[in-house]
Amino acid sequence: MAQREPRHPGGRAYAGPGARSHWLATLLVLVLVGSAVAAYRLDWGSRYLGWGADPDTDPAAVAPPAGLTLPALPVAEPVAVPAGPGAVDVAEVDAAIRGGLGDKDLGRHVVATVGGLSNDRAVVSLGTGPVVPASITKLLTATAALSVLGPEATFATRVVAGQRPRDVVLVGGGDPFLASEPATGSTYPGRADVVTLAEQVAGRLTTRKVRLAYDASLFTGPADNPAWEPDYVPDGVVSPITSLWVDEGRSPTGYGRVADPALTAARVFADALAAEGVRVVGTPRPGAAADGASELGSVRSAPLAEIVQRVLDVSDNEAAEVLAHHVGLAVSGVGSFQAGAAGVLRALSDLGIDVSGDRVLDGSGLSRRNRVTASTVRRVLQVASSPGHPDLRPVVEGLPVAGFTGSLTYRFDRGAPEGRGRVRAKTGTLTGVHSLAGLVTDLDGNVMSFVVAADRVRPAKALAARAALDEVAAALAACHCSPGPPVGATG
Repeated sequence: MAQREPRHPGGRAYAGPGARSHWLATLLVLVLVGSAVAAYRLDWGSRYLGWGADPDTDPAAVAPPAGLTLPALPVAEPVAVPAGPGAVDVAEVDAAIRGGLGDKDLGRHVVATVGGLSNDRAVVSLGTGPVVPASITKLLTATAALSVLGPEATFATRVVAGQRPRDVVLVGGGDPFLASEPATGSTYPGRADVVTLAEQVAGRLTTRKVRLAYDASLFTGPADNPAWEPDYVPDGVVSPITSLWVDEGRSPTGYGRVADPALTAARVFADALAAEGVRVVGTPRPGAAADGASELGSVRSAPLAEIVQRVLDVSDNEAAEVLAHHVGLAVSGVGSFQAGAAGVLRALSDLGIDVSGDRVLDGSGLSRRNRVTASTVRRVLQVASSPGHPDLRPVVEGLPVAGFTGSLTYRFDRGAPEGRGRVRAKTGTLTGVHSLAGLVTDLDGNVMSFVVAADRVRPAKALAARAALDEVAAALAACHCSPGPPVGATG
């Protein structure tokens, strides 16, 4: 008969003395490992046992073995002239762009200039005379704004107590991106909004019924630039420019633009107050805020650096005009189209840029009466890129990247793929006018500033002309423009 294994008194199988020894050994190993980890974590060796790194193990302290001799390291011969600011060959640059600039689709007046970043002289300039710049005017406006206001400047929209009990005044501070409601998702730059402002005001009021006035007196002069085409504002091409608006003067319905952005902003604010339990009696009316009036609430824009980046990235006409008005205020104390345009040129001149051959009548480039030389725009790019002007760097950072961001997202796709990711440039477009200005990195790593513009393009050739400008910029990106053999070439 088969024998059964002996059982532990508890009814479980008896493991025997061998198993007990096995578990004791395992426990001992765990204790030793735990002690080693603790010693390492708590640095017991160096604290209590005098252990430490042997200083003689430092590579610099170890003597070479006796008799060991090693040959000297060879010095690699340069394969090309080191790339650097201005280290480009005139002939190579000229060869890269001359053919493209001869494209008949560009019309009879084409200008171009290419230069480095440190030398104010052009490497190559083709064509003569100033051009209608279109939206590359925004490069001038943005640079001037950063120069006179500083990249950290913000613009406040306030509510103050009126002169009579229960009167409140909404005061516009020229915030170009003031919104009608808080953002529901991530936005850049961040935007102040009148709903948040209404929450502040409602929390500080001692009454639930008010009369509302609005003050848009920060900017003066016409809201419609006389230098624009007469149908631009009526047809909704651009909003009337004012120091108080929401959503850049776009209609709350989502279609078109409003005729009186300041009044619309006040009505939207009144609705926001009502949502907080504060009823606005009657219709909001224009009114001036008294000096020293007690503040009931305030919201501030994003820093100017972020606003500039947005303006250049998407070519925002309304915001550019607001910034130009702020430049006028900073330079002459007047926030108007005329003062803003004059202030922009004055600020650029103060930066050492020759603007003697330029005429600027707005901040966005919508005016067909603007005339700017290509050299002025190139110098703006050079100064904004300069290590000596770090406050101007948002101009460069805001340039759209070819094929990836902003107004260049869908450009450089056909016929000019070499420029994708290597060209950063501001676009300019009006009927018959096409321009491109920015920075390009060639195949040797040279970073060049460039401007190319054509202002006599037949309307039927608009797309072809735009593609021709892309091809000129892409040719610079595909160029081995350093003097000598291409960087990396051998043999």
